[in-house]
Amino acid sequence: MSPTSPANPACPTRRLTTAQALVAFLARQYTERDGRRQRLISATWGIFGHGNVAGIGQALLEAGGGRSGGGGNGGAGNGAAHRMPYLQGRNEQAMVHAAVGYARQSGRLSAHAVTTSIGPGATNLVTGAALATINRLPVLLLPGDTFATRPADPVLQQLEVEYAGDVSVNDCLRPVSRYFDRITRPEALIPAALQAMRVLADPAGTGAVTLALPQDVQAEAYDWPEEFFAERDWHVRRPAPDAHEREAAVRAVRSARRPLIVAGGGVRHSAAEETLAAFTAATRIPVASTQAGKGALRHDHPADVGGIGHTGTATADELARTADLVIGIGTRFSDFTTASGTLFANPAVRFLHLNITGFDAHKLAALPLVADARAGLEALTAALAGHGYRVDPAYETEYTGAKEAWEERVEAAFATPDPTARPTQTQVLGLLDALVTEDDILINAAGSLPGDLHKLWRTRSRDQYHVEYGYSCMGYEIPAAIGVLLAAEGRTPRRPVWALVGDGTYLMNPTEIVTAVQENLPLKLVVLQNHGYASIGGLSESVGAERFGTAYRHRDADGGFTGPPLPVDLAANAASLGMRVLRATTVDDLRTALSEARDAGGPTCVYVETETPDTVSGPPPAQAWWDVPVAETASRPAAVKAREEYDRQVAARRRHL
Repeated sequence: MSPTSPANPACPTRRLTTAQALVAFLARQYTERDGRRQRLISATWGIFGHGNVAGIGQALLEAGGGRSGGGGNGGAGNGAAHRMPYLQGRNEQAMVHAAVGYARQSGRLSAHAVTTSIGPGATNLVTGAALATINRLPVLLLPGDTFATRPADPVLQQLEVEYAGDVSVNDCLRPVSRYFDRITRPEALIPAALQAMRVLADPAGTGAVTLALPQDVQAEAYDWPEEFFAERDWHVRRPAPDAHEREAAVRAVRSARRPLIVAGGGVRHSAAEETLAAFTAATRIPVASTQAGKGALRHDHPADVGGIGHTGTATADELARTADLVIGIGTRFSDFTTASGTLFANPAVRFLHLNITGFDAHKLAALPLVADARAGLEALTAALAGHGYRVDPAYETEYTGAKEAWEERVEAAFATPDPTARPTQTQVLGLLDALVTEDDILINAAGSLPGDLHKLWRTRSRDQYHVEYGYSCMGYEIPAAIGVLLAAEGRTPRRPVWALVGDGTYLMNPTEIVTAVQENLPLKLVVLQNHGYASIGGLSESVGAERFGTAYRHRDADGGFTGPPLPVDLAANAASLGMRVLRATTVDDLRTALSEARDAGGPTCVYVETETPDTVSGPPPAQAWWDVPVAETASRPAAVKAREEYDRQVAARRRHL
């Protein structure tokens, strides 16, 4: 029988450390949406140091650490359903990326926790936390912190701030967290933990949540009320639109002659893809997509016109320039989407924005429709049904014809006329495009690949396209792929998951290859070697910086970087970390290697050196502008010329008021 609280004999308690209580609490939290229930925190990633090994580390051991949930139940009283699996990472930032990949693949209904020591372990979380919060994806961060009781001051790795004794390095996480608390007493965990779960499960407010845990408090025992460990369901809301906003939205749609939908990540987070398809079937309004929204409709859906903005298709961008109503659904309208305020050029254009957050719904002076994406689309579809609204057939013919013309450009970029030649980057994508089915998932985040993928990739399922472009974080892909594989675990056959990286991105964060090997996860890694930062090299040239500092080459006699390419063998590096590596030098080699990797049961790397494409065989150029300010005064002709072009482009910017 559990002891009782001296203050309230009727209230049974359980004596645990703060860390043990937190882990036991987390194992009993669930989300529920549309009748589906799942663990909110399904596993914990961790790298242990002196700031968490005796607290959270010991608690995870007692809670049945290990992916299968094996081990004892210890003092936390864990049954099989309440064990907390432990996942071993190699880099703190990468652990957050893996957790974010898991959360996105889980529809934001299930998440992972990440525990680190104090000092560099904690500050290494900041980049991952920023990525999670910017992308509205849940992750629970549990960094160790310096002593709350201050028995010795300073302790190892403590930041000393002369004007504030309560500041630690964990305060770096405040601006990138949607909720932050420091647990300086055991009993303070109770309200903080409940608030943390509220935020993680809130579709309008989710992101990184940080509970900083002083190392002494982690190990301190307390008599916890048993109610704290009861199973708790957090209902994930689907708020319906306000009637007044709905009617205003209906009037706006009915008066539109050239409407365009911009589908963002909110469509996916709401699982609103089928509802969007029904809406377009009724109205025939074309649908463009942001990076996060790509896949809202299949690529072969008649209304899908592809990516929009700086990395978008000619079809979508031309429609955007002439649209009189832009209907945003679950998008933040970032500068890539709006072409830095130059894309929506129709003088009469207005905006209608369906979004679960009022903050986003009011952007661009839009008519707001604050609601869940699925609930909002259902309400709009029903309200418009009585009016028989449908776009003019000539408009539908226009965009479907433009879509067919764009497909011809995609085919040209994917074509491989010489099977013995070294492939270009777009040809790599074309070979992969010919291989995959709707089961495959592609993961990317940075470099020149996001632009090529957004323009060219033919998305076959709602979750196939996984490009992180809210933070565009180099090094995201490999750990995120591990998170996606964990989220898809249990499906037979297991879904093929591809991490596509350039050499620059690979060098940023290859460490979680070791985790994939340790867990025997069938990660399919494609490394494209182009000897430098290809994306920034192209941008550098366009803004007059002449590709300075973007090539991986030896220094020359003048101190520059124009010598021979560096003798870096990334394939050998991947092999040294435990991956099976398939080297491809020609188009034919690559076709064979990709097919072999897809069928592989363990972690496999396909390594290929890519050829620089010419203007005919390469990807279509940017169809819209992006604002990167150019030096206003310069002595080098390239910068002077680039500034002239910049001034011409920026003159087209407008504010939508």
